[in-house]
Amino acid sequence: MRAVVQRVAASRVEIAGETVGEIGQGLMILLGVAETDTEEEMRFLAKKIVNLRIFTDENEKMNLSLMDIGGSALVVSQFTLYADCKKGNRPSFIAAGKPPVSEPLYEAFVHELIALGVEKVATGQFGADMQVYIQNDGPVTIVLDTDEISPKRVAVRKLEKEGR
Repeated sequence: MRAVVQRVAASRVEIAGETVGEIGQGLMILLGVAETDTEEEMRFLAKKIVNLRIFTDENEKMNLSLMDIGGSALVVSQFTLYADCKKGNRPSFIAAGKPPVSEPLYEAFVHELIALGVEKVATGQFGADMQVYIQNDGPVTIVLDTDEISPKRVAVRKLEKEGR
């Protein structure tokens, strides 16, 4: 899974001119799901995101998490995070999860944020053409990829490199 996490003062998503999800202070999460992603990785990523210490404390240090500030989350599915631009100029999205794989993991991710204690979780609409408005605070933008940060995925990649 890949996520672009932005610290926001406010964010909203519209479909056909109608607001379908909106938050104040919190995190805007653009979420991409790969064909090979699992629920274990989804839970790992959700926990990592809600505990990222990227909000400023009284000393202006990034030391507080979404949970610490009681912030909200807006989650928008974005298969284009799996764009492969190595060949030519037209991106390939072959690694992106197809809807039967990615939609349930996207929905589970949203529910996991709620289960972890995020009080307000808003969403876009899976697969819809959306307009996303982001008032980035800082700006602070973090890119997370479970292939690079999940201990299990890192171990598997290491074994693959070694030919095991």
